[in-house]
Amino acid sequence: MTDPFSSAGAKTPPKPFTVTDGVRKVRSFVLRQGRFTDAQQRAFDEVWPRFGLDYRGLPRDFDASFGRQARRILEIGFGNGEALRFSAQLDPARDHIGIEVHAPGVGRLLNALAHDEARNVRLYHHDAVEVLAHEIADAALDEIRIYFPDPWHKKRHHKRRLVNPDFAALLARKLAHGGRLHLATDWQDYAEQMWEVLDATAGLANVAGPRGSVPRPAWRPQTHFETRGQALGHGVWDLLYDRTG
Repeated sequence: MTDPFSSAGAKTPPKPFTVTDGVRKVRSFVLRQGRFTDAQQRAFDEVWPRFGLDYRGLPRDFDASFGRQARRILEIGFGNGEALRFSAQLDPARDHIGIEVHAPGVGRLLNALAHDEARNVRLYHHDAVEVLAHEIADAALDEIRIYFPDPWHKKRHHKRRLVNPDFAALLARKLAHGGRLHLATDWQDYAEQMWEVLDATAGLANVAGPRGSVPRPAWRPQTHFETRGQALGHGVWDLLYDRTG
């Protein structure tokens, strides 16, 4: 089978796979669906039942979803899925849950997972805040990863950034004791905001000390977002926080 991360013809994404605005007044993303290939369309038609989790707004039994008991990693905003795919292959003992609103990225990863015959990945095509709040039990996650969230670099848009005090408190609740939160950004002022918010969040402790970061860990591959940022002269900051209470 051809690796699904290769290119293919494109077309306009179908309306059934767009995400409606729901009830949140301030969203953490702008829905840019982009180009949708025939292969990505087939992924939603044929592969989604195998790997997809339809949002219901009710607590999810992940043991039933995965068919086993295991520690679980959640990646929020997985983009085209390269990091999530890499992690699932690297760490088969843990289950991986991905959340992404961008339909072409979801379709691309669905095809990659089918190509890999993956058993330890399930995906949401929905808003992460709603999934965390309503479908994931408190203390249910071994790790949460947020790689290169939209920086909303204009100051007037900073209020749209995903990492804010309310969201940080939600993340802390979903981590098990001893669990880990891993964030990465290539925008220094967003790293500063992350430090300000997360260092002040009860139950989270910065592994590198206050306002500290670490070199890119082996479990996070260098993404195209990171490569693009470095080409523009940006630094990259990996922040690790442990759940302490």
